[in-house]
Amino acid sequence: MKLEKLSPAFKDYLWGGTKLRDVYGKPCDFDKVAESWELSTHPAGESTIAGGEYDGLPLSQYFEKAGKEVLGKNAQAFENFPVLIKFIDAKDPLSIQVHPSDEYALQVEGEYGKTEMWYVMDCDEGAFLYFGVNRPVTKEEFRQRIADNTVLEVLNKVDVHPGDVFFIQSGTIHAIGAGILICEIQQNSNCTYRVYDYDRRGADGKPRELHVEKALVVSNFTPSDTSSHRGPVMSLAGGTAQKLGECKYFSTQKLQVEEALMLDVDDSSFVSLLVTQGCGKACGPENTLEFQAGDSLFVPAGTGKVALRGECTLIQTTVPSQEG
Repeated sequence: MKLEKLSPAFKDYLWGGTKLRDVYGKPCDFDKVAESWELSTHPAGESTIAGGEYDGLPLSQYFEKAGKEVLGKNAQAFENFPVLIKFIDAKDPLSIQVHPSDEYALQVEGEYGKTEMWYVMDCDEGAFLYFGVNRPVTKEEFRQRIADNTVLEVLNKVDVHPGDVFFIQSGTIHAIGAGILICEIQQNSNCTYRVYDYDRRGADGKPRELHVEKALVVSNFTPSDTSSHRGPVMSLAGGTAQKLGECKYFSTQKLQVEEALMLDVDDSSFVSLLVTQGCGKACGPENTLEFQAGDSLFVPAGTGKVALRGECTLIQTTVPSQEG
């Protein structure tokens, strides 16, 4: 099994910045590079294989040609590829929004809902985000506050710092604030209900669409669980590992490589590696890939021993067992 480097799909949403191009070297000529979808089979933005035998092939077609075995047994339990991983550069604040549950989204939108996890790669001093409400609110009050432009008064405002982790369950009202660079691991869905958008205009000069009535149905109007899902930092030979969060769709760890760290990739799940800091090499049984900050690597399930060499930080994502 060969290691694969991925090339992302890009989004130029109006709140985006230019760090993904200017700092991380993403080859995109959009004026604003708001998001890069690094591991995605979603039709709204599919990543592709960069280099090697499958160069330029969309990820879903790579899975077909290389064989479903590259996904691993855990991911094959899902009807669709279960995760979507992206970088987000929020120069300006995102809209106040909410994602529905699987049950509601499948019934109403024909796709899965969205639970997501944010790892803060960098942020401006004083940056903050919104995570749930700061007190119990009724639907009626929330609807009125949207109309009155006072909805921010009942949202839980949280200061952020590099390295912070936030686990956002479906139904949680939230928004990434200005000046924050994030690695997001989420369900494979693009289902978002926009609640409030600061009366911003889109490229057509018109206010961006809101989805207030749907949002009122799916939102949790009691304060959310904002506790950390992070585990302790575990010492490994050549570095450290720390669990950041887990749900049935993904399990994510932060790997700190000090010189060389060994992974053992069995047939249970593929491994996604996003490089957030530093540079180095990933050395597998059949090939070696050099990487730098901003790169995305796909390690097929069953690859075996993979050595990560160099001083770097990576976000590792796998699909957990669906048993039990």
